[in-house]
Amino acid sequence: MNSTSIFRYVLLWIVLSLLIGLLSGSASAIFLIALNWATDYRESHLWIIGFLPIAGFVIGWSYYRLGENSVKGNNLLLDELYKSEKPIPLRMTPLVLLGTVLTHLFGGSAGREGTAVQMGGSLADQLTNYFKVDPADRRIILIAGVSGGFASVFGTPLAGAIFALEWMLHRKIRWKSLFPAFLTAFVANWVCSSLFGVAHTHYLVDLVPPHTLMNLLWIIPAGIAFGLSGRLFAQSNHFFSHLFSKHISYPPLRPVIGGLVIAGIVYFSDSTTYIGLGIPRIVEAFETPLPWYDWLAKTGLTSFTLGAGFKGGEVTPLFFTGATLGNALATWIPLPLALMAGMGFVGVFSGATNTPLACTVMGMELFGYETGIYLGIACLIAYLFSGKSSIYSSQNLDKKFHLYPAEGIFNFSRKKSQEKD
Repeated sequence: MNSTSIFRYVLLWIVLSLLIGLLSGSASAIFLIALNWATDYRESHLWIIGFLPIAGFVIGWSYYRLGENSVKGNNLLLDELYKSEKPIPLRMTPLVLLGTVLTHLFGGSAGREGTAVQMGGSLADQLTNYFKVDPADRRIILIAGVSGGFASVFGTPLAGAIFALEWMLHRKIRWKSLFPAFLTAFVANWVCSSLFGVAHTHYLVDLVPPHTLMNLLWIIPAGIAFGLSGRLFAQSNHFFSHLFSKHISYPPLRPVIGGLVIAGIVYFSDSTTYIGLGIPRIVEAFETPLPWYDWLAKTGLTSFTLGAGFKGGEVTPLFFTGATLGNALATWIPLPLALMAGMGFVGVFSGATNTPLACTVMGMELFGYETGIYLGIACLIAYLFSGKSSIYSSQNLDKKFHLYPAEGIFNFSRKKSQEKD
């Protein structure tokens, strides 16, 4: 690139990144404010959970009649990145926003990352109507939209940028994507947290032990458990989605049936611990021992909720699953409870999304950079032991190491790719 090309590149992406950051950060702020209201109202009016089937029908009917390809959610963003066939519809933003808020208001178990990412990608792609860009630049716009959505919804700008790059361009990151991804992430996070004043949850890892060989070796069994948990979460999502699609042909009816089951579970268990985001339980996982089965209950209920057709993300439930699994493993692994919860928090996320670098950086942003060695090893091991599974069915994992059990020994093999690195 000559000096003129560099100037055009910098000018174009400063303008686009500022616009995308403003749009995605504002959308996340509005979404988080609405989500906080929905959660508070549900917890003080628990009778509303009985209307979850009706909310499910509204969500299912809206996507069935109005959604078109928006029903694919995050996978639509990945499909468009790889194929670039048609614009992301603007309707994705209000549909996923309304669907997620209704899911949480009436007691579904879901997250928020998927909503923020879809809104960011949808809003960013609308700029292609006003700026003349080629397919390669359009891919960067989608990456910037995902970066802004993720960064602003969690308050982690570095992880937001790296997640977008690592998730959408698995092991094929292009240098032209770096500047827009990072600038958009920081702008979106500033808009959400400073301009709108939205606060994010903080977690405390108060003790980080020395990096002795024995302490580092204990990360290995923990990382394996986190990777297998991430794999279970991903496969459970796909199982329930396939189950509902196979046996209930009319899409709006799926969340109705799912809503009846979830409301029944809440009623008979007399507990709301595993519905919604579950942030209070995540915070507890860093502070005090919890029941060993918490992670399993959240995995099942979230997979069932999303598989039935309710809306929301998977990442915060993955945080719940990982933090409570780490909490449970602290009974047998002699590492501090809060550190184990933090390792699980990002480790299960790494295994389910195949983004170990983003998860490591996110953990350091949330828990402190002194935890980095522990988090990095846990995320890498979880990534390897999760196999070629992902909560995103369209994610390209052709170049990922895969674990094959053969005669009791795990053999690592790399699948040959049709494309050049």
